[in-house]
Amino acid sequence: MDVRVAEAAESQAPPGPRGTAGPRGTNRWRRRAAVLLLAALPVLAGALPTAASAAPAASAASVAPAGAAPQAAAPAKAPAKESARTGTGSRSARISLNEVTPSVPEQGDTLTLSGTVTNTSNTTLTRLRLTPRIGPTLTSRSGIEQAARRKGYLPGADGTEVPGDHGTKLSGLASGVTRSFTLKIPVSDLRLSTDGVHQLGVSLMGQTRSRPYDQILGMGRTFLPWQEEASGHRTRFTHLWPLISTPHVTARTQSDKQQTPVFRDDTLAKELAPGGRLQQMLELGKDLNVTWVIDPDLLASVDMMAGRYRVRKPGGGPDDTVAGKGQEYAKQWLAELQEAVDGKEVVALPFADPDLASLAHRGTQVRGALSSLGQATRLARETVEVVLHVKPSTDFAWPYKGAVDSSIVDVATSAGAHNVIARSDSVRENGLSYSPTAARPIGSGSTALVADAPLSTAFEGDLSRAGASSLAVQRFTAQSLALARQVPSRTRSVVVAPQRMPSVSQAQAMAAGIKALGRSGWAETSSLADAAKAKPDPDARRKMPAPSAYPSSLRKTELPTAAFEQVRKTKDGLDDFTQILSKADRVMPPFTTAIDREVSNAWRGERRAARGYRDNVEEYLLELRGAVKLIKKSDITLSGREATIPVTVQNNLAQGVDGLVLELSSSRVGLDVGDPKRVKVDGEHTQTLKFDTTAKNNGRAYVYAQLYTQDGDRYGKVMKFQVNVTSITSTVLLVIAGGVLLIVLAGIRMYTQRKRSGPAPDPDAPLEQPDADGDTDGSDDASADASENAPENDPENASENASEKDRSKGDAPGATATEAIATGEAAGGLDTAHGDGDDTERESDNPPAAGEKVDR
Repeated sequence: MDVRVAEAAESQAPPGPRGTAGPRGTNRWRRRAAVLLLAALPVLAGALPTAASAAPAASAASVAPAGAAPQAAAPAKAPAKESARTGTGSRSARISLNEVTPSVPEQGDTLTLSGTVTNTSNTTLTRLRLTPRIGPTLTSRSGIEQAARRKGYLPGADGTEVPGDHGTKLSGLASGVTRSFTLKIPVSDLRLSTDGVHQLGVSLMGQTRSRPYDQILGMGRTFLPWQEEASGHRTRFTHLWPLISTPHVTARTQSDKQQTPVFRDDTLAKELAPGGRLQQMLELGKDLNVTWVIDPDLLASVDMMAGRYRVRKPGGGPDDTVAGKGQEYAKQWLAELQEAVDGKEVVALPFADPDLASLAHRGTQVRGALSSLGQATRLARETVEVVLHVKPSTDFAWPYKGAVDSSIVDVATSAGAHNVIARSDSVRENGLSYSPTAARPIGSGSTALVADAPLSTAFEGDLSRAGASSLAVQRFTAQSLALARQVPSRTRSVVVAPQRMPSVSQAQAMAAGIKALGRSGWAETSSLADAAKAKPDPDARRKMPAPSAYPSSLRKTELPTAAFEQVRKTKDGLDDFTQILSKADRVMPPFTTAIDREVSNAWRGERRAARGYRDNVEEYLLELRGAVKLIKKSDITLSGREATIPVTVQNNLAQGVDGLVLELSSSRVGLDVGDPKRVKVDGEHTQTLKFDTTAKNNGRAYVYAQLYTQDGDRYGKVMKFQVNVTSITSTVLLVIAGGVLLIVLAGIRMYTQRKRSGPAPDPDAPLEQPDADGDTDGSDDASADASENAPENDPENASENASEKDRSKGDAPGATATEAIATGEAAGGLDTAHGDGDDTERESDNPPAAGEKVDR
């Protein structure tokens, strides 16, 4: 191809003067040698030092003829800005066809070509003229793709000038300057004799200072589908129109009654605002006959945004939020969407658009990873019915980029879907020369809808430039006509499944392509449900590829197994947490939907953002679970073998907790800490539970307090504290009892002595004066009384008194130990405070008061 380009460029040069050395064949061999040298330069440059590689490249560029390979025009490592102005030959100018009207012309129409021409060389272009060119019919779909990728001018392939004066002259064009143009061409002048796809181009003829002769300096091309009469067997096209976005809502909500949601950011409001991506998708789609494919999570998020919502501050903590400002955009978007889908086919993907391929390849190894797919499908149906008031179809699964294998199909159908949307670059045909109908029965009542890859990918890439957008529309219509002409006698059903989240420019190009196709004579629109019921082609492939055939480039972007492990951990924690709540319905919906978002297709290629979202969900759940906890207990001492250990449970949640069980366990066998107790705590309150303990021996032990759910799963962290048991022994008890008894008996002894002694004399009473005989007043009376009551005069009293005196001495037989202890003899002798006298003598020393009876 490089040789042909070089020859074509050289053939534009004027013939040399007669008599020049060397025949024409020699010049051709020289040109070929120059091209081969250029092809070898990269290899040579890799073997030589970098500093030395610039000189050969420069010299080769000077030797190469005009129109040679473009890489010879500049060093391999030239800056981007510099390389933009180093075009030579037929690449000296870049021609962009920004608009082709109409996209699908009919007989009698006038074709309008509008665009721009830019000087990409480093010299001024002069004597310029723009001329339309019509190329040959492109008979295959691959020929269309090759023509779209071609750069520069190629004789024969780029056709001839359109007859008639349809060109326009331009003044000199300095380096880097851009100028717009418009050409009008009657369709009849194109002389389109055969139906099919024709290459349509615009060439720039002009001169340069180094080559002062007419030559083609630039070439721009597009495609013109042409069918003079409508086909009797039109091809049925089903266009998917996706309304999908990235996850915006977090699991966190405010503690108010309305549970105000918290959004990750406010980018969704920008997408819904006028000119935003989702607003444009809605505005463009409502005028098209398409199948709406909607992620219900987007509807739920916009519905929440229509009310009061909060947005996390950039770089702030989890609780640092500000009020959202997209309510009006959300309300207007929902109202317009309800009107747009009324009476149209609506397909609801499982909630949050789960990544089926990642689940099939990485998630099946994790317990419970697939259990949420069925719930996500049910939630999807409910969400669409509530928000849009239409009944959607949930019978379709759409793996990422339509790449499927047998394991992905198994996962997709496990969620209840009977139709899997694949793509033809994943399910490749064997030996077919045409594109078959999309529907393929794959067993077990399931159907694979294989979308056409060239049509589905026609609007990918950067279409922000008008030229790129126009070319995409023309390629789309051209590919559709080429597909229809493969088997013109057969009606086939084709599905077009574009990228999930088209940009604004991509959406605008998609809408233009669908509208152009709707005006054609070879296509008609069909619903996705009808495409699934279409009669399958008997020769089409029905066996899905093996998992090993899944593209490695896509496998690298899948969610890792660790992501599904983290999701399982969060789900288990949520199940335990909701079992203890009195109002679990305030916690379940925000967390279950957030867990669904953790495995969304939106995280493809966004591994760090996906990890951050999962971490935020898990951290918030741990924060809520940690609000119900055991208050830290210090080491305690238990005095005695039986005591009580109090343990306090704190609930910082706004709602009550019921269903936890508190259990104590000891590190020592001899310490029994009692039976488990049920925990029931009101919101923002505490509860203290008392455990009756029994110790068989003394010593220290560790006690562990742990909360459990009713299913026996641990809840929260274990609390450890030390218990010191100081029990009292039997010997100590006997000593203490003996001491107490001694105190009691001593008190009895003191009481008895005081009773016998009578009241003590009044120290303030006046002393009695003795009479002449030395006796005090009343001595005779006292003597008489004493004589009258003497024991000698009463034998019975004498006997009693004698007995009492013997007992007081402790010598009489039968004296008790208690009496001996009371008199002090048990301690080894008599009361030393009174000497050796007996009781009678002591009592005579203190005669009783008058009128007091004294027992003897």
